[in-house]
Amino acid sequence: MSIENGKVVTIHYTLTSDEGETLDTSVGGDPLAYLHGANNIVPGLEAALAGRAIGDTVETRVSPEQGYGPRVGEPEAVPRVAFPEDVELAPGMLFNAETPDGRVVSFQIDRIEDETVYVDHNHPLAGAHLNFSVEVVGIRDASAEEQAHGHPHGPGDPHH
Repeated sequence: MSIENGKVVTIHYTLTSDEGETLDTSVGGDPLAYLHGANNIVPGLEAALAGRAIGDTVETRVSPEQGYGPRVGEPEAVPRVAFPEDVELAPGMLFNAETPDGRVVSFQIDRIEDETVYVDHNHPLAGAHLNFSVEVVGIRDASAEEQAHGHPHGPGDPHH
């Protein structure tokens, strides 16, 4: 069986920066399961895995355009009072906020100057090349429910 749209694929991966720093890994833990063709992983990695089989290993460098996108915009100035008083803020902290229309937006604190917090709406890895080392450990047909939901379900958990 090979990786194609509609398959649940299980991989072990290590993601490194161009400087060789490990940014994320599943090695030593549970492998990552995703539904191929459902945009569960970055497009460049999904394309590199298409057609592969169980036991295959893949080394690929994903461009920002095929990863988390290029960096766009400048950090936005937000008054400190917009954040919870009891939270000690620091650069690099990640937050989610709900917009007036109910959408959830993510951002990272870029810097703090006096009573102004500058937030960056880019993904933390936007603009970066992503270096993946991947081993394909499982491939199976997705259930109709998984395909309808757009992601795989875990063992014993028919919903998520």
